[in-house]
Amino acid sequence: MRLALFGHGAMGRLVEARARAGGHEIGLVVTSRDADTSAEELAEALRGHDAAIDFSVAAAVLRNVEACARAGVTLVEGTTGWHDQMEDVRRLVAEHGGSLVYGANFSVGVNLFYRIVRRAAQLFAAVEGYEPFIEEAHHSRKRDAPSGTALKLQAILREALRVERGVSVASTRAGHIPGTHRVGFDSAVDQITLTHQARSREGFVEGALLAARRMRGTPGVLEFSEILDQLISDRGGNG
Repeated sequence: MRLALFGHGAMGRLVEARARAGGHEIGLVVTSRDADTSAEELAEALRGHDAAIDFSVAAAVLRNVEACARAGVTLVEGTTGWHDQMEDVRRLVAEHGGSLVYGANFSVGVNLFYRIVRRAAQLFAAVEGYEPFIEEAHHSRKRDAPSGTALKLQAILREALRVERGVSVASTRAGHIPGTHRVGFDSAVDQITLTHQARSREGFVEGALLAARRMRGTPGVLEFSEILDQLISDRGGNG
C-alpha cells in the first residue's frame, strides 16, 4: 500500500517504521507545520495514496477527514478526543463518498478485551450486589483523560448492565506507561477484576495497518470493532 501519515510524533514514527518494514510505501507525512493547509490543498497531495493513518490531534480531524474523502483515500482515524464531532465527520464522509475506520483503540487485544468485558457484565447483570468500576493509566504525555478506551469500556458496561447512572472511571497519567485498563466488579464479599496491559505501542500500529488493508476502497464509516468482527467471521469464530 501507498500510505500517508497524519502526525509524526511517537505513534506516527512507529507507524512509519512498521509500515516500511512490512513493504508499504510512505508517500506523504503531514505534521503540525502543515496546520494551515486547507482540506482542498491536502486532498490534492493525497491523491494516489491507498490509505492514510491519523495519529495527530483532535483539532485536525475534521480537516483530515474531509481531505481524505475528497481524495478518495481510506482514512484510519486513531486520534481520540474528537467524538463530539462525529455527526460532522459522518456528514463529510457521506458527502464526498469517503471511507473511514475509527477506533478508541486499534489494539486487537483491547478489542477482544471489550468482548470479554461485555460478556462479564452480562453475567453480573443477572445478580445483585456488584458495582462496576474502571481504572486506567497512561504515560504523562497523553492529552485526554479518561482515555477513549476507558470511555468505550464505560459505554459497554452501561449497556450490558442496563444502568443509566455513570460507571466510575479513575485516570492516572505518569511516566512512560504504555496503557493499562482494569475493569472491576466490587461487592461486600468479593471483587473480580479484568485487566488489559499494553507492553508497547506496536499493538496499536498493527491494528491500524490491519484496518487500512481491510477497509481500503470500502465506502462508509466503520468502527474498528466491526473490522475485527469481519476478521473473526472469516476465520470461523463466533465474534
